[in-house]
Amino acid sequence: MTQEIKTLVLPAPAKLNLFLHITARRADGYHELQTMFQLLDYADEIQLKLTHDGSITRSTKSDAETLNIPFENDLCVRAAKLIQSKLNTHLISNFGVEINLKKILPIGGGIGGGSSNAATVLLGLNQLWKCDLSIEQLADFGKQLGADVPVFVRGFSAWAEGIGEQLTPLKLNENWFVVIHPNIFASTADIFADQGLTRDCDTLKIARFLEGNRINFLSDEFRNVFEPIVTKKYPEIATAIDWLSTYSPARLTGTGSCIFAAFESKKEATKVLHALTRSNHNWLGFVAKGVNQSPLLSALQN
Repeated sequence: MTQEIKTLVLPAPAKLNLFLHITARRADGYHELQTMFQLLDYADEIQLKLTHDGSITRSTKSDAETLNIPFENDLCVRAAKLIQSKLNTHLISNFGVEINLKKILPIGGGIGGGSSNAATVLLGLNQLWKCDLSIEQLADFGKQLGADVPVFVRGFSAWAEGIGEQLTPLKLNENWFVVIHPNIFASTADIFADQGLTRDCDTLKIARFLEGNRINFLSDEFRNVFEPIVTKKYPEIATAIDWLSTYSPARLTGTGSCIFAAFESKKEATKVLHALTRSNHNWLGFVAKGVNQSPLLSALQN
């Protein structure tokens, strides 16, 4: 009897950098950093359909196709090929997958869309292909695809150091966030290359971040060092930060171009999003809840 084709449908959630510091530049060109990753309950959706011909393909309905993401650059495809290459046993070589991506997270927004997609494929194929790999092994694979991939593999909001792979899970207040994408593409390479970028921030302690049982991520001590560079290069992002800050202090996430502000309730956040839709600004936005555990882990457990 032919084995039944199996399918997994999994979320690939967004993240925010509540703050982002560079503490040193390494000899290999990478930067030592400190950041706080806050996972969100807002996600792309990835469908993984098991095949038995060893091939890795994309569905013709995949948003990766409609968005013209080159096949060889697609992080979903790269993640599948990586796990397949690491497990080139007879059993695994007979397994393949068709990947269908439903994209709602803005590309290049600094909210981890591509990295999260890669992590979801790694975890999903580990289950679909019955690889029995540990989270440690999968996180190590993920590091080869991007510095942000391990936090999505591990699945918990976390304090990060090193190049972003040294993670300490933390329980945060599960605030509501308004996230705005000002329809600007911010070049990460250009921003890292800027001579004005602060690369020698003092090393901070987790206890200081959580001091007084309050979120300190909008204090001057905990800032995003990329924000002054990005807002100077892209005035529209500065305008978006100013607009959102009239409702709650706003900040850049990652190297941009998305910005965010925290609110105590979904009702407050939704009111701000409605104000955005009524404004003259041609910006995209969404409301999401900060979560301590990734919705991907819950989906895999179910």
